[in-house]
Amino acid sequence: MFKKILIANRGEIACRVMETATRLGIKTVAVYSEADSGARHVEMADEAVLIGLAEVSESYLKADTILDVARQTGAEAIHPGYGFLSENAGFAEKCEAAGVVFIGPPAKAIRAMGLKDAAKALMVEAGVPVVPGYHGEGQEPDMLAEEAEKIGYPVLIKAVAGGGGKGMRSVDSAKEFPAALASAQREGQSAFGDARVLIEKFLTKPRHIEIQVFADSHGNAVHLFERDCSLQRRHQKVIEEAPAPDMPETMRAAMGEAAVAAAKAIGYVGAGTIEFIADVSNGLKEDAFYFMEMNTRLQVEHPVTEMITGQDLVEWQLRVAAGSELPCAQEELSISGHAFEVRLYAEDPANDFLPATGKLLRLRPPKVSETVRIDTGVREGDTVTPFYDPMIAKLIVWDEDREKSLQKLSAALDDYQVVGVATNLDFLGKISGHPAFAAKDLDTGFIERFRADLVPAPAQPTDQDVVLAALQIVLERKRDHFAARSVTNDPYSPWDSMEAWRLNDEGHDDFIFNINDEDIIIHVIYEDDGFRVKLPSFEIEAKAELTEAGNLYANLGGHKFMAAVVLNGPKVTVLNQGRQVEFLRVVDDFDNMAVDSGAGAITAPMPGKVIQIFTKAGATVSKGDPLVVLEAMKMEHTLTAFADGVVGEIYHEVGDQVDDGTVLVRMEESEEA
Repeated sequence: MFKKILIANRGEIACRVMETATRLGIKTVAVYSEADSGARHVEMADEAVLIGLAEVSESYLKADTILDVARQTGAEAIHPGYGFLSENAGFAEKCEAAGVVFIGPPAKAIRAMGLKDAAKALMVEAGVPVVPGYHGEGQEPDMLAEEAEKIGYPVLIKAVAGGGGKGMRSVDSAKEFPAALASAQREGQSAFGDARVLIEKFLTKPRHIEIQVFADSHGNAVHLFERDCSLQRRHQKVIEEAPAPDMPETMRAAMGEAAVAAAKAIGYVGAGTIEFIADVSNGLKEDAFYFMEMNTRLQVEHPVTEMITGQDLVEWQLRVAAGSELPCAQEELSISGHAFEVRLYAEDPANDFLPATGKLLRLRPPKVSETVRIDTGVREGDTVTPFYDPMIAKLIVWDEDREKSLQKLSAALDDYQVVGVATNLDFLGKISGHPAFAAKDLDTGFIERFRADLVPAPAQPTDQDVVLAALQIVLERKRDHFAARSVTNDPYSPWDSMEAWRLNDEGHDDFIFNINDEDIIIHVIYEDDGFRVKLPSFEIEAKAELTEAGNLYANLGGHKFMAAVVLNGPKVTVLNQGRQVEFLRVVDDFDNMAVDSGAGAITAPMPGKVIQIFTKAGATVSKGDPLVVLEAMKMEHTLTAFADGVVGEIYHEVGDQVDDGTVLVRMEESEEA
């Protein structure tokens, strides 16, 4: 077995490989870009080496640089993960030439499956069923149109070198064919440098079912059963499950045998996935599935296979790459229970699933157990950048049957909390709870067919949500007050009271929230054992406290429950019993939104621009004196001194753009105090 390996990847797959390597006593080397200097995979590794700029072409795709790092650190092997260099035959050859083991298939196997038309020809020779279509070299538009007519509409045009849904167009008639062909060719040329296409029969009710295969260098090959990956948008997978629902044993055996035959036909070694398309217009039939392509790497969705087989596929990869035989023979492998995997992305389903970026202000996954698994490369406080895939995490669940596993998935999604970026979390929850999904009415058109159900209008705040937001602000003020009282001149002064003391009036705080462009005034009245909260429509007795985990434990009129509220400048996010809503708090210049973050630090409460500074280092200030003005959300916010003291240091200048949490001013206690 290897003593040290390099992981030529980032994010959750790099972390995933490190977990298994560490368990096996193998040292790990991470590579990272400038954008990933503080990433989780960098901190997890035994060593980490900077390899370039944020752009992948200047870092994670620099094959020669990565090989140099492997030699310098003494890494015996390189695990490429998936994406980047994982299916790069040239890189595999360079590893071999450098005497470094490539933890993946031989270069010739990667090349054999790299082009869709050549791969299909190989599969025909191996007796693996393929979708009826044209896979020839001729690319004249008129000839391709004739071939489409022979196949019969609808047809699917696919870029020969394509992947990830790029260069694919479905065509329903001869009239549409010329424009669709030209579009697919342009996209193929742009994405892959290859404008060639193939044409296949378009199945009107297809299911995407793939088989996990594994082979060693001793001539052994097995399959680890199937995964159903039918739920897709833009030809990209959203939810995977194993085993495939309602899969007949005869079909499972036939697909498994075909997949193993495909692997053996190209002299495969390591982990691979044979992707099939099944025509389910008349149900799952053993004579109605067809080879699509082979992924010559570990798949994103491999955890569901691990959950139903009890095998660690990364460990298999390492042992096979080190020269060992497969850990199990085919007859030793079996299916236990049912597993789902969902991919949590920073993206906006309401805006055609466009990727989103931003800081993960709150990232709280459900509780992990033997049956609930989280694979991730990020932590709370990390930033999702525009440079890489916007996956936040993979959530994988297992139970003894599909119904129970689906219930567990829905519950885990309800418990997941993500604030700071747009995500597909609610979208995933809608799928898991959809009656058609529960009824196993699956095909690749599922999401488009039920899009209106799955991507509804954003949830609207309720009165309860507004009450929770007001209580959160009050409790955060109370918490921050304790930190500030230690430097006040008179901690017993009623003017310094955390109960919002008022002369000749009951202690209270007033807040204004903007909901659907309407300002709503909330009164929070302090009482001996809690609060009385008044809204325009009603009032309620309330008790609340902040937990150590940052949640809000609330008792509203006798109704006790746990929620969470995240305050990001004027933006308020409430996570309340499986719902997530957002609205704005109206803040004026007289409301001091700066807080003492410890050791007298006044920090920016939101991202913004410094537009005015009222003081200088060494100046004596009194509590409430204006210090800095931030401009954010087209509004000005004045940050004031939280106590009497001396300005120690000012860290930014007028014109600086700062993130939330950035230290702006350091305060010191005055000598007179």
